[in-house]
Amino acid sequence: MPDTAHSGDAWTDEEVQQLRELAGGNTPVGVMSIRLNRTEDAIRSKARAEGISLSPPNRSPYGDMS
Repeated sequence: MPDTAHSGDAWTDEEVQQLRELAGGNTPVGVMSIRLNRTEDAIRSKARAEGISLSPPNRSPYGDMS
């Protein structure tokens, strides 16, 4: 469980931008929570509020089959 020092704090523009970049790179929410020092629930909630997609990466569970 990440340190929740920011728990309940307003998000800064810089944090929202970092969230956008991490989401754009298909970063797992668990990794985002560590990088942003926020809970996974907070990240999902903020992403939803900002219209940021947290879709999982479009990868085969079996790796590269080509």
